[in-house]
Amino acid sequence: MKDFVNSYKRLLNATEYKHHRYIYKDFNIKNRLTGLIGPRGTGKTTLLLQYIKEKIEDIDECMYVSVDHIYFSTHSLIDFVNELYEDYGVRYYFLDEIHKYANWNQELKNLYDSYPDIKVVFSGSSSIDLIKGAYDLSRRGVLFRIGGMSFREYLLFNEVADVAPILFQDIVENRSKIEEELAGIKKIKGHFKEYLGRGYYPFYLEDQETYYQKVFRIIEKTIFEDIANFYRLKTDSLSNFKRILSYLATIPPGELNRNSVAKNIGIDAKTISHYMDILHETGLAELIGENRQGSAILKQTEKMYLDNPDLYAAIISEIGYELKIGTVREIFFIKMIKNSGKKIYFSKTGDFEVENRIFEIGGKGKSKKQIKERLEDAFLVKDDMLYGSKYEIPLYLFGFLY
Repeated sequence: MKDFVNSYKRLLNATEYKHHRYIYKDFNIKNRLTGLIGPRGTGKTTLLLQYIKEKIEDIDECMYVSVDHIYFSTHSLIDFVNELYEDYGVRYYFLDEIHKYANWNQELKNLYDSYPDIKVVFSGSSSIDLIKGAYDLSRRGVLFRIGGMSFREYLLFNEVADVAPILFQDIVENRSKIEEELAGIKKIKGHFKEYLGRGYYPFYLEDQETYYQKVFRIIEKTIFEDIANFYRLKTDSLSNFKRILSYLATIPPGELNRNSVAKNIGIDAKTISHYMDILHETGLAELIGENRQGSAILKQTEKMYLDNPDLYAAIISEIGYELKIGTVREIFFIKMIKNSGKKIYFSKTGDFEVENRIFEIGGKGKSKKQIKERLEDAFLVKDDMLYGSKYEIPLYLFGFLY
């Protein structure tokens, strides 16, 4: 236990980040059980340590531990908590990488029921596994979700500008003043170009030169640790996930469907469908469906993407294909909308539908041809421009949603 205490104090002392991720202002441990979930590499550990350092009055009443520690191969969470509770007076338990601990949801429930005066905070990388597991815990605790960095956060963490998040409604209906203020940020167009493909994961701050290597490490760990363990897949099946990701990177999203992926990879459509769901659930792929009602939902089709612009850029760089800026723009738009908490669908009129409005994504030369039938509630979202017009919205504005 002394080793755990010493390790926890060292990590705390090393946590000196000046800025916070977007959910930090809402994150709290008012409940006795609190979860923080999101894909690998999005800064969950840092957020927990910042919270301890800045919000917990007596850090000796607290313990942070990564549950993938070898100790937990022979000891239970109950053993761990019981010793710290009785011998050290610890009342706050921050349990990182909880998804790597077998039967974690049952043990969290037992902790909750057995120790009414402690608070447990858990985090994990596999959103779907945690959501499924947390279903039994939903009456007892709350879940916070974290995604990658927005363009707004990128500017903040790089000490370029400190801008408050902007409401979706204001971007769509009341953006002229917003555009005027943001256009005053020095070299903002240049910063946006740098952000697309190299700014989504917080660890870009550490070392730009090894950034893509770290993105690939996320891919490897997600496939060969998370997917292998959660879904009980055989080792020889796991390489197919990398083949699928490479294929997704080389084909325009509009030409992708589960059957075309199955045909290219050489695996039956049912298996590919299962694999695509897994990639989506673990934060490596994005599936955007149509906005359909009633029984039609059973026949829903979808657009398929890599999860974020940096994942796409890293894979394209590795396999030697030409990066398609149109794909980057679409993935950026999707992630900013989804991470801000809104639902997005693909549209046959434009590219996407958000809150009953149509959005067509493109460069500054994009015409209104695609949306001319719905000009009353449709917009062109254009890259490489600072100011829009009645039907035009600069793409970078959506990077300020969270």
